[in-house]
Amino acid sequence: MDSPHGAAVKAEDFGLKGPRGWAFRGVGVDAAPGSLIAVEGPSGSGRTCLLLALTGRMKPTQGHAEIGRHRLPKKMAAVRRIAALGPVPGVNDLDQALTVAEQLREGALLQRRYDAPVRALLRPRAERRAQAKARIDAALAAAGLDLATLPKGPRTSVRDLERLEAVRLSIAIALLGSPRLLALDDLDLKLSDTERTEAWELLRSIAARGTTVLAVCSEAPADAVVLRTCPKDPDAPDAGTDTDAQSDAGTKNDTDTDTGTDTDADAGHDDTKGADDALAEAGRA
Repeated sequence: MDSPHGAAVKAEDFGLKGPRGWAFRGVGVDAAPGSLIAVEGPSGSGRTCLLLALTGRMKPTQGHAEIGRHRLPKKMAAVRRIAALGPVPGVNDLDQALTVAEQLREGALLQRRYDAPVRALLRPRAERRAQAKARIDAALAAAGLDLATLPKGPRTSVRDLERLEAVRLSIAIALLGSPRLLALDDLDLKLSDTERTEAWELLRSIAARGTTVLAVCSEAPADAVVLRTCPKDPDAPDAGTDTDAQSDAGTKNDTDTDTGTDTDADAGHDDTKGADDALAEAGRA
């Protein structure tokens, strides 16, 4: 059963194959809204491709999935509207030339541009600024990022952020649109054990508020719904990345068509798109 906020995540025999073989295949999962889902596996085992496919940014070539009752691959645009990306290297990197405040304002402007009704753009400037500030403050609180603790406060350069601070900032920007599914890549990359614990606690707190969370990692916590990807066999280029699923624990103006193709991010993107090319394509979604 879906919920008004969090999105249920279901998949059956879900896979993506490119010219060099399978990026991932045989994925199955049934996670309730508000679940914490971990995609666990070594680098190069198809984790990022699976994350992008489940959020409507890459087109699968096998099986199907449902995200908040939107069926993939047919409803990729609808899934993108309810699924926000946190940090995904190479897809939505933070702008190192901006300050933290500038990055947040840019995120709020883009959110308003794509998600707000037209009449919202006609409201007085002071009212729009107040609403944007309220959204930013709420997102920062949910992401656990206190700007006052940064070296130069809101004027701190993005390039000067510690790894965990950058993760929190990316999550805050993703939360500006109140997504039903939050997805992030390489959660535990370059984090100490203490920082890794903090990061998982943050994701648990977001899931506890009702948002479904999907996080790629090298080692999943015991309380997560776990999808495990396996490294490819170099001697068998067409062999799949066998994926075991455990379910013991509980952006814009696109048009879907009956052919299962998407008129924006998937124009010219056929079923045999390679993983590398699809990653580049996902950056435009």
